[in-house]
Amino acid sequence: MRYYLIVGEASGDLHAAHLMRELAQADAQAEFRFFGGDNMAAVRGTLVRHYREMAYMGFIPVLLHLPAIFRNMAQCKEDIRQWKPDAVILVDYPGFNLDIAKFVHQHGLAKVFYYISPKIWAWKEYRIKNIKRDVDHLLSILPFEVDFFEKKHHYPIHYVGNPTADEVAAFLEGYHETKEDFARRHGLDARPIVALLAGSRRQEIKDNLPAMMQAAEQFGDYQFVLACAPSIELSYYEKFVAGKNVRLVSGETFAVLANATAALVTSGTATLETALFGVPQVVCYETPLPRLIAFLRRHLIKVKYISLVNLIADREVVTELVADTFSVQNIVSELSAILPGGSKREEMLRGYEEVRQAIGKPGAPQHAARVILDVLLKA
Repeated sequence: MRYYLIVGEASGDLHAAHLMRELAQADAQAEFRFFGGDNMAAVRGTLVRHYREMAYMGFIPVLLHLPAIFRNMAQCKEDIRQWKPDAVILVDYPGFNLDIAKFVHQHGLAKVFYYISPKIWAWKEYRIKNIKRDVDHLLSILPFEVDFFEKKHHYPIHYVGNPTADEVAAFLEGYHETKEDFARRHGLDARPIVALLAGSRRQEIKDNLPAMMQAAEQFGDYQFVLACAPSIELSYYEKFVAGKNVRLVSGETFAVLANATAALVTSGTATLETALFGVPQVVCYETPLPRLIAFLRRHLIKVKYISLVNLIADREVVTELVADTFSVQNIVSELSAILPGGSKREEMLRGYEEVRQAIGKPGAPQHAARVILDVLLKA
């Protein structure tokens, strides 16, 4: 079978790579072509375009890069038309991928699978019409999405488990470095580590990292390690941390978390990764026009939380400092509460166990691959 995959960021590259490995194991004739990243390229197949050339976030950056976005989209459509895959597998990245789904469906080019569904339960719920029309099978990795799609919108989906659980479990199984060895390798001292996960896009880093760094200055008994996204060059981070007491570690987020006592985390998959490592966290997400965003969250946005941890638990397990609650003072206060001896630390760790139970056992890539192959073999 021929599989065409499209991702738009680092986490999608990782999830798609694991899915590709499972497809390749189950289908000896599997061929892959993709808009993706280094993890996918390491599996096998042809990388058509790297996600680094596509990851634009925010209204202004998207507007400024519209010509490039349209060129990428046109190239992707033509490439699919010429290559004639059996399946097009879309991974998150809805602004781009839903347009590709429409194109593939209209021209009857392949079965369309959506792995890691668009988060329309939070924003742009109207996209359900496009999904129902253009997506043959939606594979969900969040347990609460089943009720949203099936009960509310009468669109049957496949809950396959969460691949982050697989990725964390696989890392921990093979990771045997001591905290002393990790510290020595990265030039750290013996103080406990607080991890900084400031996002995987430049705009997120620009918005969140300065306040994180200011808060860090209040904790002299701890050392701060910034887990840098592999898609962002170190020079971009260095201008924010120059002269600060922080160590940069690139491409080793899991190793940083495995050795951390607590974390400051920008919302996204990283909040769930941090929870699965059992590291208490404060979610920090600065927004423009914070009072307006706070109003919209109360009155227009359809979900109560922004972190996957709280969404999965359906309650506030981790504190979210968003919009009008995002401040250096609040970061300092909430971080103090989750450090050893803090008032919120043990309760948060108990909440993490609820999240693990809700996600279920590892095996998401295998389950997803089986769904895809079963559909294709019956076609």
